[in-house]
Order: sequence, then C-alpha cells, then structure tokens
Amino acid sequence: MNNLFDLSGKTAMITGGNKGLGKAMARGLAEAGANVFISSRKEAELKTALAEILDGTGVKGGYAAADMTDRAQVQKLAESALQQMGQIDILVNNAGTNSPQAIDAITDDQWDMVMETNLNSIMVLTRALVPQMKQRKWGRIIHISSIMGIVSKEKRNVYSATKSALIGMCKASAMDLGEDGITVNCIAPGPFLTDLPMRLLSDREKQEFARMTAVNRWGEPRELVGPLLLLASDAGAYITGHVLTVDGGYVIR
Repeated sequence: MNNLFDLSGKTAMITGGNKGLGKAMARGLAEAGANVFISSRKEAELKTALAEILDGTGVKGGYAAADMTDRAQVQKLAESALQQMGQIDILVNNAGTNSPQAIDAITDDQWDMVMETNLNSIMVLTRALVPQMKQRKWGRIIHISSIMGIVSKEKRNVYSATKSALIGMCKASAMDLGEDGITVNCIAPGPFLTDLPMRLLSDREKQEFARMTAVNRWGEPRELVGPLLLLASDAGAYITGHVLTVDGGYVIR
C-alpha cells in the first residue's frame, strides 16, 4: 500500500518553494522520494531552503530565481528546471500573491501584478513543461488555488478572480491531457499559518478566520502534505479535474 505514495525516481517542481506552504510541500515530496526543484523571486533564500528541504532525505535538488510577473523569466525558469533536473514529472504551481482592495479602489498595476503572478505565470510554466510529460505518458499538475476561489470576502476581487480561474483552467487542462497519462487538479487551502495572511490580516481578521473553521484553528503547513501526496502519486491516478478543499471546514460553515 505504501508504494502508492512512493515518488522515487520522480522529480517535482514547486514554485514559491522557499517558505510557507511551498517549502512544506517540497519537504513532503522529498520525504516521499522525489527529487525537488524550487523557485522564488529571492535567490538568497533558495539555497538555504533547499538544504533544509533535502536534509536527511537522500534525494537530489535544484533551484532558480524568477519573477513570476515576467513571462520571459517564467519560460527561462522552465528551461532551467529541465536543464538542472533532466525532467519534471510533478508540477506544483504554488507561487502567488495578493493585493487586497475594494473593486473601486484597485489600480491597473495592482490588478495586473496579481493576475500575472497567480494565473498567467501558471499558464506559461504549465505550457512549457507539459510536452516532456507527454513523452513519458505520466505527469501530475497541481495548482494551488484557494477557498477564496470558491467563496470570497471583501477586498478579494483580483485574488478570488485568479483563484477561480485556476479551477476553470484545471478542469479544461484535465480534459486536454488525460489521455497522455497526466492528471491536473487543484488544492484549495483555507486558513494556513504562512507569511502572506499573517502579514496582511489584522488580529481581528485572524481570529475570525479561525472561528469560521469547523476545527476552530488555523492549519499548519505540514497539514497540506498528505492531500498533495495523494494528487502527486499513483494513489491519485484516477483523480483529475478535481478541486480538493483543505480548509478545516471553513467552506461548509
């Protein structure tokens, strides 16, 4: 049964893999036997993060810095990943950002920055890496959406728009790629203890998010690893075009 989750011989790429959910997911994939390649904007953080991700696992790793708002850099990122690792079997599109504004306050620059980071870069990276997955007739593509793509709240206009769009793109791509042995799914995390919400939310908002879950608490990044491994491994081979909500019961409330 354990072989269903064994990723030995596979290589995973995790964008935004230097901290938070991305780092936790990268570590989980490494512990399952996958070689890992991580990226972020901050090259100085990547080397240290990768060493911590690989520590004691015996797998290989690599990294590259890229600004996900620049499509040329995203394309170069895909090329660098393939050059360093030889292949990418599992793509975890995790890098994302937010700029909370009411619809009548958001600027074009803010809208375009979030849209480019959270949606357009994922199209570019996925498009670049799918052909070599097709050649091997095996691939796993996992977009990290959000419960804010299913429900929403005030000042989440562009964020919810991008995270909802990822769900739509996931379903279409699953249809495109299924016959090639490639599954495409979304994970929609709820409140997780990472830098972005801790930095953007007030204390009152943090308490409110916890209260809105069924378990009355925020999630720990490691609690996303199990759902990820299901979708990244042979255990989830018959799951595609699906949105897996990992939210402590936020949406049901």
